[in-house]
Amino acid sequence: QVQLVESGGGLVQPGGSLRLSCAASGSIFSIDNMGWYRQAPGKQREVVATITSGGNTNYGDPVKGRFTISRDNAKTTVYLQMNSLKPEDTAVYYCNAEVVLTSRARPPPYWGQGSLVTVSS
Repeated sequence: QVQLVESGGGLVQPGGSLRLSCAASGSIFSIDNMGWYRQAPGKQREVVATITSGGNTNYGDPVKGRFTISRDNAKTTVYLQMNSLKPEDTAVYYCNAEVVLTSRARPPPYWGQGSLVTVSS
């Protein structure tokens, strides 16, 4: 019913920048909160940043001041601008969306397929 498709991951040197995108499509009436999470090898998944439908944002402590989350005007695509990247930012990044379907049902949040970000020289 709903798909989240991510793009933009890759290899970057320390201090560099990357931008992740996540586009939602399908039987969508509206989307409430959207967010980015990451999971590094051997670690639990952690929140990177979230954004409400009204544009309010929250960030995990490790990325504050370096990452910026945003949404497009249609509010179905979420972006993560990552600057001043560090080796410890290396992880698989997942987008997440709380969707209200056209049937007005509210299923559990949907997840993207994951994008590998590797920060290394």
